[in-house]
Amino acid sequence: MIADARQIKLARNLVNYSVKVGKGDKVWLDVIGDCGNLAEIVIKEIYDAGGIPFVNIVDKRLQRAILMRSTDEQLKIMSERDCALMDKMDCYIGIRGGNNGYELGDVPEERTRAYETIYGTPVHSDRRVAKTRWVILRYPTEGISQLAGMSTEAFEDYYFDVCCLDYGKMGRAMDALKQLMDRTDKVRIVAEDTDISFSIKGIPAVKCAGECNIPDGEVYTAPVKESVNGRIHYNVPSIESDFRFEDVCLDFENGKIVNISANNVAKATALFDTDEGARYVGEFAIGVNPYVTKPIGDILFDEKISGSIHFTPGCCYDDAPNGNKSALHWDLVLCQTPEYGGGEIYFDGKLIRKDGAFTLDELKPLNPENLR
Repeated sequence: MIADARQIKLARNLVNYSVKVGKGDKVWLDVIGDCGNLAEIVIKEIYDAGGIPFVNIVDKRLQRAILMRSTDEQLKIMSERDCALMDKMDCYIGIRGGNNGYELGDVPEERTRAYETIYGTPVHSDRRVAKTRWVILRYPTEGISQLAGMSTEAFEDYYFDVCCLDYGKMGRAMDALKQLMDRTDKVRIVAEDTDISFSIKGIPAVKCAGECNIPDGEVYTAPVKESVNGRIHYNVPSIESDFRFEDVCLDFENGKIVNISANNVAKATALFDTDEGARYVGEFAIGVNPYVTKPIGDILFDEKISGSIHFTPGCCYDDAPNGNKSALHWDLVLCQTPEYGGGEIYFDGKLIRKDGAFTLDELKPLNPENLR
């Protein structure tokens, strides 16, 4: 194995900074698709930190073959097996590669929803997210390079710039935004075909500076569940359930989605009908990664775009709870930089960001020129 210095730096950050592996910690390493040498390097770093790695390898083509004709009983057995293992884990590292972002696109919607409800919720939402120190990242394959519209070499350079920035510096710069969100009641977001208001009063804000996602760079909370009113038009495409959604536009009344438009209304509606909680919002987040400046079709990158927000129908996080539970958590992104039409964010009637740039002095350290 020939280890690239950038891979070694990334692996050490994952193990020692993101999930903080210590002596005796059991670490579930999920390897999904082609991840090059990175998984081997991560295993070595886990051992060096005193941890114990447990590797789970997922091939998306085989996963598709299983899901196409799966039964609820089969999914329940799979869930019970992996819940039992996840219950023993202290940490989780998920490396996601692969060359076809649409590999599961023709799995019947009913089977996709069953998988998310019977397997995904108990294994990942109820255990991995709630009870382990976890981090998820993509790997720069040819497939994701193509999705981004870049050569493989150019995307690799971009990827390591994005993923290996100084997250400690970013985390310190986030303190002022977290404190402001913690004391804010009313939020209003305005952009082209968007005017939406809600309350975040009493719900904690959480900094994301390299601990749970790589790349990272957001501060999130959740709206008070029934406080959301107005319209939001998401101007960043979203791949969900292996389908590319565009121009998703949602109208809210008292927290609930009451009208849906998109390039495929039927598919979008099916997702929002997953369960009762799928029509309410579980997360509101502000993206600040200075190296993520445009969407590439991968949500781990797109939701971190500097100058963006994401407003997420579905389940809330336990550390920013608003009481909404769902098998769905669909991060949908609105970019407010000038190239995407601009826009404003107001906290309690005061402008805090305009056209993607923070306007308050205490928040300006989060603007891209100050984080690079």
